[in-house]
Amino acid sequence: MPKLVDLRAMPYNLDDHQIAWVEETLASMTLDEQVGQLFTNLFFFGVDEFSGNPYTAEEIIEKFHIGVARYHGGTAAEVQTLLNRLQTASKIPLLIAANCDSGGNGAMSDGTYIASGAQTEATGSTQVARNAGYVSGREMDAIGANLNFDPCVDILFNWRNTIVNTRAYGDTAEKVIKYTIPFVEGQRESSILTCIKHWPGDGTEERDQHLVLGVNELSPEEWEDSFGRVYRAHIANGVEMVMAGHIALPYYQQKLNPALADRDILPATLAEELINGLLKTDLDFNGAVITDASHMLGMTSAMRREDYVPLAIAAGCDIFLFFNNLDEDFGFMKAGVEKGIITKERLDDANRRVLGLKAKLNLHTKKAEGTLLRTPEDLAVVGCEEHLAMQADAADLGITLVKNTLDQLPLNPKDHRRIRLYHLTGESGMFGAVSDRLAQTYVDLLTERGYEVTINDGTTRVKGPTLRYSDEVDAALIIAEVVGYGAQNNYRIVWKTAMSNECPWYVWEVPTFMVSHNYTTHLHDATMVKCYVNAYHPNRANVVATLDKLEGKSAFKGTPNDLVWTEKWQAKL
Repeated sequence: MPKLVDLRAMPYNLDDHQIAWVEETLASMTLDEQVGQLFTNLFFFGVDEFSGNPYTAEEIIEKFHIGVARYHGGTAAEVQTLLNRLQTASKIPLLIAANCDSGGNGAMSDGTYIASGAQTEATGSTQVARNAGYVSGREMDAIGANLNFDPCVDILFNWRNTIVNTRAYGDTAEKVIKYTIPFVEGQRESSILTCIKHWPGDGTEERDQHLVLGVNELSPEEWEDSFGRVYRAHIANGVEMVMAGHIALPYYQQKLNPALADRDILPATLAEELINGLLKTDLDFNGAVITDASHMLGMTSAMRREDYVPLAIAAGCDIFLFFNNLDEDFGFMKAGVEKGIITKERLDDANRRVLGLKAKLNLHTKKAEGTLLRTPEDLAVVGCEEHLAMQADAADLGITLVKNTLDQLPLNPKDHRRIRLYHLTGESGMFGAVSDRLAQTYVDLLTERGYEVTINDGTTRVKGPTLRYSDEVDAALIIAEVVGYGAQNNYRIVWKTAMSNECPWYVWEVPTFMVSHNYTTHLHDATMVKCYVNAYHPNRANVVATLDKLEGKSAFKGTPNDLVWTEKWQAKL
């Protein structure tokens, strides 16, 4: 029998008043309201390009009774206005989630970035980890969000994995625990609930669950000694929610259920042996489980949507992340209850877990008291001086000199006055759009420091005479801002054209310096570069710190892990 929630136990720890509200609310709910509590809707600013949604935000609340809200885009003021509208419209207060894995920038376009998982690992500082959680929590609270779909507790075993390359806090369970627990403690100062991800663990392979079923290939013993340790640590620390990934754990699944053939293996989001069994029973997780986004092919490739919408809840997930089509998915879920795929006991248990989290935050009493909504004055913490000081500290501690084998540093306007700047970018899309902002920031700062900067046109193969190049250029500076989302299984450098002149053919012609402002493993595609820096993020503080360190005004303090060498001996040369 699946374990039922105990609202008096961790992570809820509810008192009699809170439990009474949960039970009274549950008893008063219609079937439609109970079904609605299982759903998270994604609200967009502007046109809803994914579902062709014909409803206003208030109409979605009224018609579908959603339990959780998520949103995409918007400044702090815009998001706060939307979230206040949602809470005002909802009879039962909403859990409102954001993806803040490195600071408040995950909750709003003008939020404060502190440090990604990769940058935090490079700093070696648990204080930076705590600061990232603290700023995430404060800035989320200012706009009215109350649930963070982070930190990512995946372990980066495979350097080719760009899904969690920057989000993972390390390549061992010890590192992930070391940094993610302080992150959670920091955001708890603002009473933000935590959802860790991606159960049962990403980072062992290179593929993306947006495009294909993910597979964690570890044996049960290897899993227990790695991801098992991470999840047990967070469960003991009272984590409220776990996000199940569209990731299979085949060897452990077949140990839990020897009758499973390979063709029967399902992603964790649909696998009862991984949710009701391993997570909720064996690891004794008493909180709520949410699926990862339901449009991802790791889920859609398993079976018909009509079948997997209710099966996710039947398998032990308590919340379904995102509609494809509002009316259709709601109908699929309701039919699943009416057909008995989701039993009444399972539906009530899932609702209790969701309502219990709302009671833990006392959202019901805040709504009754009129203190649930946020005000423009609350936004004063967004980008405040305290947060910016934490950002600068994380930049100073994290920027990492990976190699400098020709001893070409420091960069200086006397020896390197004429700089040729190369800006390497990835795809342009919803989550991966790249502008000229980073390149312009470099141009402006370098010019202020006495350099003359020209930006290379990488859309041509033309190199010109090599001697003329070295006559006209004193140094080459390559800045990589390769960002991607859901269009490839992994992201690497893609030159602007075949044999583009931006390829580092010039490393022996002039001193060449390469800086990555996202992925940490670009040496795989640029092993010939002799001076390489990981700067983790394109915010201005990281750019300033990078230039200060390249010029020798500040020491490089970040420490790389061995994955930066991408298992290539020539990367170290």
